Amino acid sequence: MLHESCLLAAAFQSWGTFLSALLPAVILGGVLVWGGLQLRTRATLAARQAEIDLKLAEARQRREELLKGAEVEAQKKLLEMMDRFERETAETRNELKAAERRLAKREDGLDKKLDVLHTKERKIEEGEQSLVGREKDAREKESKFDRLLAEQRAELLRIAKLSPEEAKGLCLKKVEREIEREAGELVERILTDAQENAREKARQIIIQAIQRYAAEHTSETVIATIDVPSDDMKGRIIGREGRNIRAFEKATGVTVIVDDTPGIVSVSGTEPIRREIARVALERLVRDGRIHPTRIEEVVEEVSVEVKEQIAEAGRKAVLEANVHGVHKKAIDQLGRLHLRTSYGQNVLRHSVEVAHLSGMMADELGLDGALARRCGLLHDIGKSFDHDEAEGTHSKIGGEFCRRLNENPAVINAVAGHHGDVAATHPYTPLVTAADAMSASRPGARRESLERYIKRLQELEAAATSFNGVKQAYAIEAGREVRVIVDAVEVNDQSSLKLARDIAKKIEDDTTFPGEIKVTVLREVRATEYAVSGRHREE
Repeated sequence: MLHESCLLAAAFQSWGTFLSALLPAVILGGVLVWGGLQLRTRATLAARQAEIDLKLAEARQRREELLKGAEVEAQKKLLEMMDRFERETAETRNELKAAERRLAKREDGLDKKLDVLHTKERKIEEGEQSLVGREKDAREKESKFDRLLAEQRAELLRIAKLSPEEAKGLCLKKVEREIEREAGELVERILTDAQENAREKARQIIIQAIQRYAAEHTSETVIATIDVPSDDMKGRIIGREGRNIRAFEKATGVTVIVDDTPGIVSVSGTEPIRREIARVALERLVRDGRIHPTRIEEVVEEVSVEVKEQIAEAGRKAVLEANVHGVHKKAIDQLGRLHLRTSYGQNVLRHSVEVAHLSGMMADELGLDGALARRCGLLHDIGKSFDHDEAEGTHSKIGGEFCRRLNENPAVINAVAGHHGDVAATHPYTPLVTAADAMSASRPGARRESLERYIKRLQELEAAATSFNGVKQAYAIEAGREVRVIVDAVEVNDQSSLKLARDIAKKIEDDTTFPGEIKVTVLREVRATEYAVSGRHREE
């Protein structure tokens, strides 16, 4: 045990000696390694410092370049902003100067207006003071006149020695004159309001009533007569238990009138085409002699085709005669239907052709398109070809809508719709057609009227005017389109003249049948007459 301990101590001693000899060498190696590392680190640091210095130099150079570029760009921007600022400043300065000039002008105008207002105020104040004085004088004069009037009335009653009944009658007459004056003023006010507020509506209603539903016009044109050889033929037309006449009326849509008038059978119907078909069919049946329901249907069918062909042919002839080209087939058919319509004895198709020629001639004289004017005139009354159960409204409105559906020229549409003033004239051809329409309707011989009937109508107009009190004379002029009434200036005053004109016009409307309109003019004048006698003053 002691031996092992000695061996172990000897081993530790020898290991300590080895470590003592090895430690300096280790320390020296560590110092050398540390020195090498320091040298390498310094070299690396020096290289990195050089690289950093190079990059710093490049950065400083780049910064200088950027600063110079930014400075140049900033100077450029500054110059642009200064230029824009100067321009905007100049524009603003100019606008301010213009605004100052306008304000100065407005101030001058306001000063002038203020001076005018001050002047007007002074004049108004002076006028009010003058009116106050005049009102005071007027009241004094009125009271004075009332006293004088009362005294004169008392004196007149004393001198005249009137009875209560007579005085009452005089008072009633005075009241009547005052009421008549007030009525005239009321009529004038009502007519003024009516003219301002209802002129267009009244024109439309009057035109529709006169042109499409005139009672006398209808009674003259809805009946056609057929000659029959004997009363036996009338019986055959009626048929057993009336079956033939019922079959005929059912097939044609008209009314057959068989009365005691010898040799005549009448056909009545408001639709002219049906009436024409019925007339021709009945004439053909009378000539043929075979009258029974089956034959009636065959003849009516044949005649219907023939009449439609005649209508189309009449339309084509009218278009050729008026020298109008490119008319739609539907418009030609409607024009042909006008051949069977009349207005106060004037054939509507012939009237349309005449209006076309008149419009074309006037357009040529004015340097306008004569062909377009003839087209407007030819189609202006096409609305009359439609019956009231086919379209509602005035014939001008119906015609305008029909032409619009056919894509007619806007000038044609305006002339058709506005030739009676229902629509404002937007083309120069509308007033031309209006004038031509009036010329064609009013020229002598345009509307067939016997001389006796014409004279009778003029006499009726004059008699209607002279039936009123205060009327001295009455004259029907302008072919019966105007009545000039001359009244007594003493019995009829200015207010009563208006009421008298309205009363005369109302009486003419109620008692007389006439086409279009009649103008009533009341003339009131005071004439003072004196004679100069030769030598009167010398003899005196």
